[in-house]
Amino acid sequence: MTTTLNAPAGTSQGSTATEVLNRVRTFARAELLGKEEYFDSLPDQPTAEAARLHAAGLANWWIPAAYGGLGLSLADSVDIVSELAYGDAGFAFGAFLPVLGTAMLQLYGTDELARPVLERMIAGGGRLGILGSEEEAGSELGRTATTFRRDGDNLVLNGEKYFSTNSGSADLLLVLARSADDEADYAMVAVPREAPGVEIVKRWDMIGVRGSGTYQARLRDVAVPAAHRLRGNGLRHLEIGLNASRILIAATAIGVSRRIRDLSMEYAGQKRIKGARLQDNAVFAAKLGQIETLVEVMRSQCRAAAAEFDRYLEAPDGGAAALYRVGSLRSALAAKLFCGQAGWQVATLGSEMFGGLGYTHEHPIGKLVRDMRYVSVVEGGEDVMRELLYTRFVVPAGKRR
Repeated sequence: MTTTLNAPAGTSQGSTATEVLNRVRTFARAELLGKEEYFDSLPDQPTAEAARLHAAGLANWWIPAAYGGLGLSLADSVDIVSELAYGDAGFAFGAFLPVLGTAMLQLYGTDELARPVLERMIAGGGRLGILGSEEEAGSELGRTATTFRRDGDNLVLNGEKYFSTNSGSADLLLVLARSADDEADYAMVAVPREAPGVEIVKRWDMIGVRGSGTYQARLRDVAVPAAHRLRGNGLRHLEIGLNASRILIAATAIGVSRRIRDLSMEYAGQKRIKGARLQDNAVFAAKLGQIETLVEVMRSQCRAAAAEFDRYLEAPDGGAAALYRVGSLRSALAAKLFCGQAGWQVATLGSEMFGGLGYTHEHPIGKLVRDMRYVSVVEGGEDVMRELLYTRFVVPAGKRR
C-alpha cells in the first residue's frame, strides 16, 4: 500500500495549513528568535526546541493523516520552512530534512516497513538520516563504494558515509548501497540506527546552519532483513526524494532573507547618514526594494516547484510510477539553484548595509550570511545543479544520459 504526502480526501487542507502556519510562526518567534549564540554553538541533538516543536504537534507536519500526521502539502511546507528559518536556518534544516526519507519510504517501501516508522515519527517526533554522501564519490552518487550482499534472508552492508544530517539522533537510517555482486544494482536500504555495526564516527563542525547536526558514519557488517530494501533502484529513489528536500532547502533562503530585511530596517531606523535616518536614504531604499523583489520571486519559484511535486503525488499510486520515470524535476533543480544565488545576493546586500559591524560576530547578520551559504552547497552545489539542468533538460532527449 502506498500513500501520498498530502492530506486525505475530504480534509480541509487550506484551513489546516493556515492554522499550522500561524502556530509555526508563533513557535519560531517564541522558541528560536533571538537565540543566535545558542544555535550557533553546535547544540546537542535533538535540541530542547525540537522536543517542544513535537509537543506543540508541529513536528514532521507533512506526514499524512493516515499515519497520524497533519498531512500538509509540500507547497504549504515552503511557508512553514520560511517561518522556521526566520528563527534559525539550522533548526529548520534539521526539522524538515526527514521529508527526503519519508518520501522514499512512502512511495517505494512496503506498508509493513513504512507504517511503523512514520507512526513512530508522529508519536515521538523522531527523525530519519540519509546515508548517501561519500568522500570519494562526492556528488557522483553512482560511484558509491558502500556495498550490500545477500546472506539468507538478510542484506549485509559495509561502507563509509561522509555527510549525513540528523543521523546521530535518528530512529532510522536510509542507506544508499551498491550490490557487491552487480555494480549496476543500487539499493536504498532501511537500517535501524541502533543496529549492530552502525557507528557514528564524528559530528562535523559546520560553518553555517550549526543548529542542526551533520555526521560521518560507518557501517561494518550491518545485517537487516532483505525486506528493508525499497522497491526499485536506490539512485532513483534518492533523486525523487531530493526533489522535496531541495525545494525546502531553497525555502530556507526565503526565511533568512526576510530576517536580513527586517534587521536592516531596524538598523536603518537608528543609523543616521548626513543627518538623516538611513531608512530615508534613496540608495538604502533601492537595496531593500531589491531584497523584497528577490524574496517574492524565491517564494513563487519554491511554491511552484512544490506544487508540481504535489501534483505527482495526487496520482492513484501516490505518484510512485510517474516520479520513478521522471526522477529529478526541473522546477526543483531551478528553485535550489536560483534561491542559492538570490539568497546570497540578499546576504551580501544585508552585510554591506551594516558596514564593519556586518563583518563581526557582534551582530546576527554575520551568522545569517554563513547560514545562507548552505543553500548553494548542500544536496548538490551550483555546478551540480547546472549540470543536471543541462543534461536532463537542455540536451535533446535522444542524446541525454
